[in-house]
Amino acid sequence: MVSGSGICAKRVVVDARHHMLGRLASILAKELLNGQKVVVVRCEEICLSGGLVRQKMKYMRFLRKRMNTKPSHGPIHFRAPSKILWRTIRGMIPHKTKRGEAALARLKVYEGVPPPYDKVKRMVIPDALKVLRLQSGHKYCLLGKLSSEVGWNHYDTIKVLFSPLISVVVALIPVND
Repeated sequence: MVSGSGICAKRVVVDARHHMLGRLASILAKELLNGQKVVVVRCEEICLSGGLVRQKMKYMRFLRKRMNTKPSHGPIHFRAPSKILWRTIRGMIPHKTKRGEAALARLKVYEGVPPPYDKVKRMVIPDALKVLRLQSGHKYCLLGKLSSEVGWNHYDTIKVLFSPLISVVVALIPVND
């Protein structure tokens, strides 16, 4: 699903596990503008470069930004990983135009893997994978962990709900004896 690849699938399901946030968002934004429908699952396992303490300080600085006269009009500060990814992608799309609104309407973002997409083949994007893009030894943190530090209360719930899914996948992998 590299930009310009011309994938014409009805809907592309992307597994966001171990992808870098900005790189994933830029590739998805380009595909959305090209007319592709995209579903992103497991947003809580997206990686950010830099340690958790540094990322938390940056996000807390963002949380302090508000409109002085009427804060409810000011920037809306999302805490859920899916909404953080959605807003990151929105920043890369001309969202105040009809074309941008249509592109954002083609995007669906979820924590975990909800039922309609658990039996669908999920893609990875090699250009955004942490293994290929982040140098070994460099610090990183997970978006779900950062979100839980800044006020998202459902990190443990998502881990419990989707841990049976992970154990089933591990059980299906053959072991050479």
